[in-house]
Amino acid sequence: MARPDPRPPVLEAASATKAYADLVALEPLSLAVPAGQLVALVGHNGSGKSTFLRLAAGLLELTDGSITIVGEPAGSSGARAATSFLPDEPVLYDDLSVREHLAYVAALHGVVVEEADLDDLLERVGLSHRADDLPARFSRGLRQKASIALGLVRPFEVLLVDEPFVGLDAPGKTALLGILDELHRDGAAIVVATHDPTFVERVDRCIALRDGEVVHDGPATPTDVLRLVGG
Repeated sequence: MARPDPRPPVLEAASATKAYADLVALEPLSLAVPAGQLVALVGHNGSGKSTFLRLAAGLLELTDGSITIVGEPAGSSGARAATSFLPDEPVLYDDLSVREHLAYVAALHGVVVEEADLDDLLERVGLSHRADDLPARFSRGLRQKASIALGLVRPFEVLLVDEPFVGLDAPGKTALLGILDELHRDGAAIVVATHDPTFVERVDRCIALRDGEVVHDGPATPTDVLRLVGG
């Protein structure tokens, strides 16, 4: 199991539970993620990864227990202001270009961004050549890149990422890994739900879920992940 971290948590779950009638999607889960920790959340489909991230992002209501972000209840205005969530299915407007998406999201969060900053972000995710196109018409991989850019254009203390590598080409995955490494070094708490067992080689901590329960919390190798999640 993971050793206690002396740093105060910015994401904390206490017996967090989610059930749909008789179906339990997440068994009572308790964990604390401090600032500056990079966490891989692994497990098979239906293990509870996405459920936990959506609970932490305030998109689902808990059945029992609690989740706080920077000490504020998940879903509250304070928690939302501190959390950036990259969903597994990008949510994009039909009538805004990539650049217009970025400007709109930045403005919603009170961020003033220069055109040069937007250009730099677009270049980093590999979308410079599509900046003025409508992402709603993109391929899955390009839509994913647009979603990543949207998640990074606003300030946050906690970054929650759900299956970010699905649909990305090799350059896109390399770019995203570099961005995550940089955010990690800058002190953000990052939780990445993924099916990619090799990602655990880059993280501080691996949490494995099986059927809504934590079956591992601590260091892990790709081989460990495959064994833990039944891959």
